[in-house]
Amino acid sequence: MNIEQLEHVTEAAKAGSLTKAADHLHVSLSAISQSISKLEKELGIQLFIRKRQGTALTAEGMKIIEKAEKVLAAIGDLREEANRRSDTLAGNLKIGMIPGPINLLIDMVSAYKTDYPNVKVEIHEIGPVKIVEGIQSNDLDIGLILTSHTFAVQNHELIAEKLLVGRMVAGVSKQSPLALLDRISPEQLMKETLVLYNDDYIKRFAHDTLSPYGPIDTLFTTNNTEAIKRAVESGVAVTLGMDYSFRSRSPYQNHTVIPINIVGNEKEPLNLEMIRRKDKVPSRKVKEFIKRIHRELK
Repeated sequence: MNIEQLEHVTEAAKAGSLTKAADHLHVSLSAISQSISKLEKELGIQLFIRKRQGTALTAEGMKIIEKAEKVLAAIGDLREEANRRSDTLAGNLKIGMIPGPINLLIDMVSAYKTDYPNVKVEIHEIGPVKIVEGIQSNDLDIGLILTSHTFAVQNHELIAEKLLVGRMVAGVSKQSPLALLDRISPEQLMKETLVLYNDDYIKRFAHDTLSPYGPIDTLFTTNNTEAIKRAVESGVAVTLGMDYSFRSRSPYQNHTVIPINIVGNEKEPLNLEMIRRKDKVPSRKVKEFIKRIHRELK
């Protein structure tokens, strides 16, 4: 029995498929299949039921996976302790973040990498449900999600810490007559062409807020914030986003895109919250990044 085998069986259990597990671990299907078969032979029990649709854990397999996850967590803690003792930060720092306000992290990640070049920072732009699942499964160290009074983190395994309170706003060119307004109504927005970040919440907000007044004129949706910025700066379109996304950070640091409050959008503020596991003591590399989040965002 070795660490690699434990990693293979836990990933296969999580993925529900040997093929997916092999892809996630960047090994061949044959290698992971042989690894699991050898472990089953050594333990004298069957861990998985192989089906055409994938794999399913046996009752015995569930018990073994539970213990394997604890062993791997302990090994991870051991490695972190070794890093602390050597005063060298290394390894991976995995952050899950809802699409949109990633620009808030650009300066922090850049400064962090300068101070700790041996830490590989991974930012995964995914939905809030996937972020919560990633924190629970220890695939992510930190999660940044949007919450409101209608959507809150209700999970006894997680700690949720409010970082920012904001609202959805319209982003317009500073050359546009709209930039002179304090607030803009949905009816006024309906006269504009929109460019939207490809995020489920933003698209749902646009639909719920504007569709009662007619069809929405959308030029394009994209995950490229620079493309959105250029379209708005040129005056061909207006965008929607969280107000703190337009703070003095890339890509809006030159104040060429102006945020305008939307009429009727004052009732439900949105919170940017940081989540992590309650039962897991954060490693030093995680603590150092959390310090920067507190310093920059709180």
